[in-house]
Amino acid sequence: MAVPPPAAGASRVPSPGRMNVDFEERVDFARLREYRLRRAAAALEATDLGALLVFDNNNIRYLTGVAIGEWTRDKLCRYALFTRTGELFLWDFGSAAVHHRLYCPWLQPEHCIAAYSTMRGAAPPGANLTERAVGEIKGRLEDAGVGALPVGVDFAELPMLFELQRGGIEVRDGQQVMLDARQIKSADEIALLSVAAAMVDGVYQDIT
Repeated sequence: MAVPPPAAGASRVPSPGRMNVDFEERVDFARLREYRLRRAAAALEATDLGALLVFDNNNIRYLTGVAIGEWTRDKLCRYALFTRTGELFLWDFGSAAVHHRLYCPWLQPEHCIAAYSTMRGAAPPGANLTERAVGEIKGRLEDAGVGALPVGVDFAELPMLFELQRGGIEVRDGQQVMLDARQIKSADEIALLSVAAAMVDGVYQDIT
């Protein structure tokens, strides 16, 4: 039997509930991750950049499908690298990197790496952590065959920016590339946004 169209003014946005279940298809997270990486690859391909280097937690999650505590949001202590040749690397806290190797099968285990981070100045310049971080990033770019191309960065600490430049890496605007990629939402993203909005509506209803 044909399903009748929704009544005039009715929403076509799905409302799948707050959890996934085994008895119907709701949000497909594997499909969500694949869509996002395709969007990022297409946005990167439309530029002359060799790679994207992201420090924004939102962009890290978009590329890698990985998230950890909100406390990291302003620390600039995690970063991901996505090359136009399709290589994806994630630098995270050592314990988190081990966790990703175990529980994130969509990432290559050897590409989940313990990060070098000053935690926005918590470690002194003499520790040379920024130099080590850039050395690893540069090595991955060269291994991927894009070492001579510019790199798009969304935002970073100034010591990191200056060290990238000292390392011979031409830094360009990567924030706009990520914004271009994230502009068009998939059906899974729209469903998740709908759920989030419904939860807020529910809270306001309770308050009222």
